[in-house]
Formats: sequence, C-alpha cells, structure tokens
Amino acid sequence: MSDRDELPTGTVTLLFTDIEGSTALLERLGDAYGDVLALHNATLREIWRSHRGVEVKTEGDAFFVAFEAATDAVAAAQAGQEALAAAVWPEGAALRVRMGMHTGEPRVRDDDYWGSDVHYAARVASAANGGQVLLSNTTASFVPDVPLTDLGQHRVKDFGEPRRLYALGTGAQPPPRTLDPLRTNLPSVRGPLFGRDQELRDTSSTAWSTACSWWSSSRSSEPTTSRRRSPRR
Repeated sequence: MSDRDELPTGTVTLLFTDIEGSTALLERLGDAYGDVLALHNATLREIWRSHRGVEVKTEGDAFFVAFEAATDAVAAAQAGQEALAAAVWPEGAALRVRMGMHTGEPRVRDDDYWGSDVHYAARVASAANGGQVLLSNTTASFVPDVPLTDLGQHRVKDFGEPRRLYALGTGAQPPPRTLDPLRTNLPSVRGPLFGRDQELRDTSSTAWSTACSWWSSSRSSEPTTSRRRSPRR
C-alpha cells in the first residue's frame, strides 16, 4: 500500500459503491464486461482523485473510498453518477451504480479502517438503488447546503435501531432497500437543521474483510431504480 495516499483520520466520510446487477451484466456481455469494468474503474478513480478521496480498497466492481471532508464525498458521488451517466459504454451496456456514505471516526490499524462506522457506511450503500446516492443522518448534518431528500428512518442489517437516511437530490426517490423501513407517507426535502446519528459501538473486526463478506451476499437480491444531485463545504 506504499503508493497510496495516507488514510485520513479523525472525522472521516466513508463512501462505498458498486454496480447494480453486475452478475447479470457479466452474463449478458461476456468478455465485453471487462471493457465495461475498466471504463467504470477509470472513470470513478479520476473522480475520487479530483475530489481528494483516498481509495481504501477495491474488489471487483466495488470501491471503498475515504474523504476528509463530507462535502468532498458528496461532490464526488454526484460527479461520479453524472460521469457514469454520460459515458458511452461498450455493447450499449446500461450501468447503474449504487453509492452510500456515512461520516464517523473509524479506527485505523495496519493501514486499514475498522469499526462500526465502516460497517454502517457499507450498509447504507447496500440499501441504495442503482443510480442513487444515500447519506446517513450524520453525513447529512455536515452538508447543510446540499439538496437532499429525507427518506425517513430505516433499519439495516446488524444495526438494531432505525436511523434516518437521505438521498442526494430532490424529487421522486425509490425507497431504500432496508429492513422494515419506517417512512412517512410524504418524503420531504430536508431543511437546514438535522439530528445526529446515535453514536455507534465499535467492533473489533477488520473493516474490508467483514464488509466484503456481506457485500457480496447482499448483491444476489438486487432490485432496480435510480436518481442523483449537488455539493459544497
């Protein structure tokens, strides 16, 4: 990992992304999927670099990226979705990428992150639909000038209490893929005031290995839908 930028520490925004329906896309495209993946990776890596993101890990079509500033993470996610939407894909492939982020104070050990903030960020990403960017309540509180849609409170796997989720952008949003979602009938565009996420308990497992184990399994039951939007710090 010597050629990688140093991981930001303290309060960090953790972003996870992956391609929705990647297995079905691979089956349909065959060898051409390699070209699709290469373009996807190159496009997003350029976005991460230009928004001061540090690529923590990548596995297959999934990225784990850290940002010192939540505004940079949100701007990168929006720019990434816009760049992917504008790209011309081999074989006319339609790529839909899920993105989700959470802000916290992850521990660092052996040049890697660990702790429940990492796991929650990954769970938020797994709740997103293709083309959608989800933010935890904590991340939303760091970006008061960004247009977001309040999706209500939702439970995600391994986290008992429901927590509020937001979608980047305004207008109609597909519901997040969560456990027993607790939502109001009318999603609202969020105003300038936010609550903070309840402080998360730290776990002692390694971030990426644990995240990847459920990340892979979560992608076997993928629905479809999309959305996007804007930045600042």
